[in-house]
Amino acid sequence: MSLPPRAVVVHRATELTELVARHGTRQQAGFFLNSRGRSLDALDDRHEAQQKALAAVSAALPLDWRRAVAERNDLDRFVFGPEDVVIAVGQDGLVANVAKYLDGQPVIGVNPEPGWNPGVLVPHAPSDVPELLSVRSVEERTMVAARTDDGQKLLALNEIYVGNRTHQSARYRLASPEGLEERQSSSGLLIGTGTGSTGWCRSAWQERGSLLRLPSPTDPSLCWFVREAWPSPATGTSNTEGLLTADQSLTITAEADLVIFGDGIESDTLTITWGQRLEVSVADIHLNLVR
Repeated sequence: MSLPPRAVVVHRATELTELVARHGTRQQAGFFLNSRGRSLDALDDRHEAQQKALAAVSAALPLDWRRAVAERNDLDRFVFGPEDVVIAVGQDGLVANVAKYLDGQPVIGVNPEPGWNPGVLVPHAPSDVPELLSVRSVEERTMVAARTDDGQKLLALNEIYVGNRTHQSARYRLASPEGLEERQSSSGLLIGTGTGSTGWCRSAWQERGSLLRLPSPTDPSLCWFVREAWPSPATGTSNTEGLLTADQSLTITAEADLVIFGDGIESDTLTITWGQRLEVSVADIHLNLVR
């Protein structure tokens, strides 16, 4: 006998919750803000909006479904099952945070604050959840994968960053699928998906006035940019952007210690040292975003 579906509601701690945790009590948190000419009112409103959205989502779940709740900071320890339906209640970044831990499970993005969040990955209102649970049309969004030569792997929905752990220059040898190879010293590399091309990668693309065609969220391709490549007698700047199709990869060989993280989550990283190789390519799994 098969198990009924499980709804996994994912959220993150609100700014109010984090501030109170940092200062010990609500009174101390209020004093901290008041001393800087601010108040808890705005944080109260946002906290209440999320609590109402979470309550509405919980009430909308079928009575015969199993239920679970996961906070963003616990995702690396949470075990998702193949029958799960994930409901992310929060900002767009929350969907990116959870995507790397999934393997095809559908994700419903719920926006608790339409006037605050863009709602690109969380387009739905809490009241939409009952219909979305019964009739699910998914959009397969491309993800990016980074693999080291010793078997480590990292997935991301928006982008992978490769660079120095601090603000020092990253030193490496870059080989693109066109056969171009160059030793570089830079502020690091960004390799992003079509979803990520509306964020950090787009900033890099726009700042340099690139003519590169950015991929759409469902295109099985990636864009990549080298940030602030430095010309010197030993390092070049001629191979600093491009596209990767589904069967291509970018190879980075470390010539100093490098760190790799995805979607801005610096607490979940890979590291490579001198001589190690990193391959970055289109991931073999997608985010199944419910539309």
